[in-house]
This record gives sequence, C-alpha cells and structure tokens, in this order.
Amino acid sequence: MLLQNSKIILSPVSKSIIELVNNLPEKNLTVKILQSLDFVLPGKWENLVDFDRSIEVITGETDSKAVGEIKERALELYDNKKNGYQTAIWLYQTADSTDQAAAAAAIADKVGNTFRFIPFLDKLTPKADAIQSLDLKLKLAAELIAFSKLSGTGVNPAKFAVALKDNYHKEAFLRMAALVCFDGVLPLGTNFVSSIKADLDKGNDLANSPAFSKLAELMPAEGKEDFVNESFSATSDWMDNLTKKFGLTRETVTEKLGSFIEIADDKLDYLAAFIDASTNFFEHTGIQTVNRFLIKRAHQEFKS
Repeated sequence: MLLQNSKIILSPVSKSIIELVNNLPEKNLTVKILQSLDFVLPGKWENLVDFDRSIEVITGETDSKAVGEIKERALELYDNKKNGYQTAIWLYQTADSTDQAAAAAAIADKVGNTFRFIPFLDKLTPKADAIQSLDLKLKLAAELIAFSKLSGTGVNPAKFAVALKDNYHKEAFLRMAALVCFDGVLPLGTNFVSSIKADLDKGNDLANSPAFSKLAELMPAEGKEDFVNESFSATSDWMDNLTKKFGLTRETVTEKLGSFIEIADDKLDYLAAFIDASTNFFEHTGIQTVNRFLIKRAHQEFKS
C-alpha cells in the first residue's frame, strides 16, 4: 500500500490470476486445516490449484480450444480493474496478512514438514478476547466487501447475509466455516457470537488495528465503525446456526485437528494463535472463489 496526501491507495495485485491459482499449494498446513473441516462440507471442496483444470471442473469444457478461449477471456476480465477481481484478491490477502506476521516466520522455521506437536509456544502470544473479536469482525467486513466486488451488489450487509445462506458453496462456504471454527470457536468458545454481540456497544478500538487501517478505504465513507459492527450483526445468525448445527466446541474443533497437531487442552488459546500465524485459509480459498467467479463469467461470455 502507498500513502498519498494522507489517503490510502491500494497497491495493484502484481500476479495474474493464473499465477495465483497455479501457485496455490496442493498440501500444506493451510490445506490440512481446511481438509479437517470436511465434516461441515462432505466431499464438496476440491483444492483446485491448476488454472486449466479449474476451467474444466467449473465449466465442464474439456476441448482444448474452448479451454484456451475461456482462459484468454478470463485473463482479460481479471486485468480490467473495474471488474473488481483484483480488489477482491487484495482483500483476501490483507485479511490474512495482518495475522501475527512476525510469529509466522518463527513458526515456519521451526515446523518444517512436521505438525505433530508445537514445541515453540514461547514464540506465540494469544490475542486478548477483544482483539480476537475485532479481527473476526474485520475479516467479515473484508468478506462482505469482496463479495460486493465479485457480485456487483454493492456494499450491503443485509444482501450479504442473504447471499451467505443461498449462494455460499464449496470454497466460499468452507472459508466461512473456517472463520467460525478458527477465529470464533477455538479462541473465544462456542458462545462467541453472543459474547461479541454483548460487546458491540463498548467500542472497537479500531484506531490501533492494522487491518482496519488497510480496509477502511473500501468501506462506506461515513460510519466505518458502524459498518464493521453491521457486517458482524448481519452474519451472526448464520454463524450461530452453523455452530449449533455441527456441535462446534473448542474440543470438537481441536479433535478434528488432532491427526496432525497435538496440544494440551489448557493451551487452546495458543493453538488459535498458531493457526493465525501459520496459515492463510482466507487467501487460499479467496483466490479459489475469485477464480470461480471469473471462470463462470468468462464461460458465459464464451458461449454467448
């Protein structure tokens, strides 16, 4: 990001959508934690990490000429900044990049390819509940704005709440489920929605949030703090219903991670910090969501 006359200017996304998709990992810790949530979306998420294969899976087209033309049109659509695809990518990347970046480097150095235990808890600092709540709300605000850019519906919390129920599938649904599990239930407990609701009137301390300073330019000009709260309120019933439907607790979420992470029950706050610092599920699934929107539009235009 650049500062110009005290106004935030969004830096362009330098990589093409093809590079972004093709550079997604097939298997790493982010993919592992997403796969651990298969119970909320059984067999519905495929980790698409190849652009050409994405075209075939999403459109059903297998003819090489058709795939090539769709690919070319998708690139044209993505390169046109007015379409909002690049902005959506930036939003998903920003939502992840503010999560304990310093700790991530230390963790990456320690973990290597082994996730059986966490011997470096001293490198992590669990977030205070208020900070964790604010981070969750800001991720929801980023998701809402990204959805508005992709769907052209305008930044409207009420419309987003409807879309969340009716139009969120595959990687988009998985991203929101991961948000509930790893940014809500794990650090704050099963009743995280009601806890955050109770604190909405106490102030957000947005001035000290790096994420807010980056996202604010894309929020409505007036009432940015209210917008953050409204983003949470509009989605709170959906998150609460998801938590109840799948019986999500700190224990059940931890159990799903147990095949590749072991940690003592009294260290669950550290597990939440570990996931924050060492994964980028928002960016990973966000790139896949943008890719799906883009390919579907390119395919429609190819057929017309």
